Amino acid sequence: MQSTLTAPSPKRIASIDVLRGLVMIIMALDHTRDFFTNVTYDPLDLTQTSLPLFLTRWVTHYCAPIFVFLAGCSVFLSIRKGKNRNEAARFLLTRGLWLIFVELVIINFAFSFDIGYHFLGAQVIWAIGWSMIFLAALIYIKPLYAGIIGLAIIFSHNLLDGIKAESFGSAKLLWMFLHEQGFIFYAKDRGLGILYPIIPWIGVMAAGYAFGWFFTIEQERRSRYFLRIGWACIALFVIVRYGNVYGDLRKWQPQSVWWKTVLSFVNCQKYPPSLLYLLMTIGPGILLLNLFEKYSNQITRFFSVYGSVPFFYYVLHFFIIHLAAVIVANIMGVRGGNLFNPDPAWGFGLPIVYMVWVMVFASLYYPCKWFMGIKKRRSDWWLSYL
Repeated sequence: MQSTLTAPSPKRIASIDVLRGLVMIIMALDHTRDFFTNVTYDPLDLTQTSLPLFLTRWVTHYCAPIFVFLAGCSVFLSIRKGKNRNEAARFLLTRGLWLIFVELVIINFAFSFDIGYHFLGAQVIWAIGWSMIFLAALIYIKPLYAGIIGLAIIFSHNLLDGIKAESFGSAKLLWMFLHEQGFIFYAKDRGLGILYPIIPWIGVMAAGYAFGWFFTIEQERRSRYFLRIGWACIALFVIVRYGNVYGDLRKWQPQSVWWKTVLSFVNCQKYPPSLLYLLMTIGPGILLLNLFEKYSNQITRFFSVYGSVPFFYYVLHFFIIHLAAVIVANIMGVRGGNLFNPDPAWGFGLPIVYMVWVMVFASLYYPCKWFMGIKKRRSDWWLSYL
């Protein structure tokens, strides 16, 4: 538990930090759009959306699955670097509980600025926390077997789509927790929204944990595996998606114009993440890992700053986006900056949304670089929770 300045952390895998940093930056685009947009409908609604608006929302689909997958890889690598399984299990259990607390208390406050916590949202940090708790048990078996369990969950969980929470009566919250997005009121004027049901995410983290093994083999051989796996995921996505039978509740349909048909084809279900959604996102993510292993330049080093301290960045960026929205709204004299009940006069088009997004992640570059330096120089126990 004692602080030290003489034991730097083991060498990190650069490509993981680069890819993680890229998806963290893209993720901020979605949250900036949430707070600053003047669009009141679902950007993925093909009856109303435009191509730029659809792609602005759709590209952020890559963030959560790649981030959770890489979190599993990082667990494998931490054990490989010397942490024994008992230590790793304790860490996963305690960090998982910590992340659940952060989601419910800190992230929810950042979203709403509501000290009364009238609405709680269980989102990606919640799902990562529970996935870590389950992974704490899986690390006691061989990574290969953990990976098989993870893939079995990913490929089979859509068989549960026909089971609805309402069929469980008063116990419907349990099924929402496991596999169905939903909202319940647990007291007068107080509700809980389960946005990230945990079953598929447990599979993603377990698969990522097993995938970490590839970082133990030499790079040229690893590159061949990455290419095969990445392209296989994409090919399987196209084949299964074209069949329109299994793997996603949201069926694709021919549209009046060709580009909308393409958008319908790639418009897969995120809540919970379907098999096709995960193939569509993790496959390209693995190809990017292969690319980032081969190149190191100013751009990759820029991304790696954010990827080295993702939790620090994640928490701060919510406060910055929301606070910026409140300030701008007050200057304009409207009731803006409220994600759940904005003023009809509030909001901007995509050019302003993108401008604010760039300002948000750029403003966090030097704070992230500062904190990255601290984590490199120090090994205080509490730093592993941030």
